[in-house]
Amino acid sequence: MESLNVSRADGVVTVTLNRPERKNALTGAMIEQLGSTFEEVARRAQDRVLVLTGSGGEFCSGADLSDADRPAIGQTSSALELVRRVGDVALSLHRLAKPTIAKVDGVAVGAGLGLAIGCDLVVASDRARFSMIFVRRALSPDCATSWLLPRLVGTAKAKELAFFGEVVDAETALRIGLVNRVVPQGDLDAAVAVWASKLAEGPALALTTAKALLDSAWSTSFADALEHEAACQSVNFAGADVREAMAAFLEKRDPRFGTP
Repeated sequence: MESLNVSRADGVVTVTLNRPERKNALTGAMIEQLGSTFEEVARRAQDRVLVLTGSGGEFCSGADLSDADRPAIGQTSSALELVRRVGDVALSLHRLAKPTIAKVDGVAVGAGLGLAIGCDLVVASDRARFSMIFVRRALSPDCATSWLLPRLVGTAKAKELAFFGEVVDAETALRIGLVNRVVPQGDLDAAVAVWASKLAEGPALALTTAKALLDSAWSTSFADALEHEAACQSVNFAGADVREAMAAFLEKRDPRFGTP
């Protein structure tokens, strides 16, 4: 997969969009490859954390409008098919039960923004830039941005970003809640590596259940949330990770969690 690189080390899977000459713009082939990669990571117990990034100092400039696989103007059916394929990728990323981190340098716009904020955590360099660029191409939001953005920044700010398509710099993105951290460009790799390593070494089942509980918060009643918490916690108490955590506490050492 020349346009998508996948590497693995110590439980961390790094997926790199690799079309630097096009600021990692997504082709139809890349969309298919991303979906199959997310599904593969979901199946592999040894893959504990996913990091999504781009090459050449950019994250992703959205869909490649020069791609031969893009819909022809006036072809409603082909546009519907392609956007549904993009949606399938966003859904695969959202359904991935393991922690995900977007490592963003340079631009993350359009579908690229959707992939970034579709991750659980977003770490950006101080030169990162974000945009709901769709309106500038006479398009409406896709790649789950219409669902994700209001949950991160609120409905009013999401509408502002979608209606005007303006570019948001890294510090503004941090202030409005679009990203978790902003670090100097030279520190980006190290900052993400620290978080990814901590997550990979953490209790996999507890992280999975925490993610599931938080992801369902917007569609769950208070009473149902309490019941879901109880169910998840009972599963955790029955697992080896809790026994290891308790032993480590009593022995005054760091826990050593294994695969689930």
